[in-house]
Amino acid sequence: MAMLAMAIPISAGKTDQFNSFIAALKGPRLEEFKASRRKLGVHERTFLQHTPMGDFVVVTIEGADPARAFAEFGQGTDDFTKWFMKQALEIHGIDLSAPPPGPLPELVIDSGK
Repeated sequence: MAMLAMAIPISAGKTDQFNSFIAALKGPRLEEFKASRRKLGVHERTFLQHTPMGDFVVVTIEGADPARAFAEFGQGTDDFTKWFMKQALEIHGIDLSAPPPGPLPELVIDSGK
């Protein structure tokens, strides 16, 4: 199983919107979120990190090919994916339908088991 991890800044003044987004994912949209990740073959975890430089989310995606799943999600056209991508654009300024600039994060050390 492979893992992809990303730290993504929350745009200034958007933390309340992020919290509402997460509340929807944990509440009325939970089954859609789980089904989306099952379809992609990944397990996603998201952490909120408060820092002196602003708030960030740390996202981990685990599965056979998380980079492929990340790219495939960005091409989704179902209602849940469109809603999720709209939230990501408003909260983070990231267009998930386009590849991020530069390479995906690189694993640089792993302590093993």
